[in-house]
Amino acid sequence: MSLRGWLKERVPVDLDRLSEVTNEPVPGHLKRWWFALGGTPAYLFLIQIATGLMLLFYYVPEPGRAYGSVANISQNVSFGWWLRSLHKWSATGMIVAVCLHTLRVFFTGSFRKPRELTWMFGCLLLFMTLAEGITGYSLVYEQLSYWGATVTANLAGAMPLVGKFASTFIRGGDEVGPATLSRFFVLHTAILPIVIVALVAAHIALVRIHGMSDELRFRDQVNEPKTFPFFPDHLLTEMMIALTLMVLLDVVAVMAPAGLGDPANPAITPEHIRPEWYFYFAFRWLKLTSLKVGVLGTFTAALVMLFWPAVDAGLRRLAPKRELNILFGILAVLVVVVFTIWEALV
Repeated sequence: MSLRGWLKERVPVDLDRLSEVTNEPVPGHLKRWWFALGGTPAYLFLIQIATGLMLLFYYVPEPGRAYGSVANISQNVSFGWWLRSLHKWSATGMIVAVCLHTLRVFFTGSFRKPRELTWMFGCLLLFMTLAEGITGYSLVYEQLSYWGATVTANLAGAMPLVGKFASTFIRGGDEVGPATLSRFFVLHTAILPIVIVALVAAHIALVRIHGMSDELRFRDQVNEPKTFPFFPDHLLTEMMIALTLMVLLDVVAVMAPAGLGDPANPAITPEHIRPEWYFYFAFRWLKLTSLKVGVLGTFTAALVMLFWPAVDAGLRRLAPKRELNILFGILAVLVVVVFTIWEALV
């Protein structure tokens, strides 16, 4: 009996039907890498999981030992500095990839009917990825970590209606302390990854149901086919991107390994404390406004982004012959870029 026949008896699945379902044609414009950014953050997330699990063998989520355990990983554990650097830079790459993918979907109008829910799940994935960034650098328990957690709790406290509950929940009490580190650890290593996996599953399911958007206006009718097979063509493309990213991550990890600042000290407030670069725009916005206005503005912007398909539908009814979506998108990107550069140069 052949191996195929042996497996078919014990796993009664129609392999031909399964191959047909999983190998649907892919729109031709996805041969261009900037249209196929969805798989990149997924690959980087797998690196996050793999390196994070290995780091967990040495990390101790206790205020008195957290910083020392990170120093031990960086200085004493074989290749610990490399694993930590890969974890850090793959997190940065994942945030960049999710942002670029979101921008691509936005500016090509791929969020429109019937893909509104796909867009919303994608936005939630972006928010969860940023939350992983916040909780991740807080675990190092250096000065940036401690005061970053303090600022995060204060910002949560300024939220309307749920502010007091949110800040108390984040701190685990009235002040940042041992309970805060435990909660950030649980969020970063368990709750947020599970939520991200669930959102990815829902996002992929909706993409499978509706199919990938066929961007006719971005296709070269002469040189580019209408469709091409998922396997092996698109899968090999994704694998080449993954291998390229692995090489780049290794180079960056070696050339710019993850550093380690001064240990957390609640008695000393640093003169210049600010978050990681991907929150520079929000930090600059907070500096230009009051705490409540800044938090309310950021929260409102996130809601508008989440429900943008409905906003866009209203704009198209008002001005059907104008792509106001593009105008608002350009303005939003300019604000984020200008605020980020402004904060970086201060």
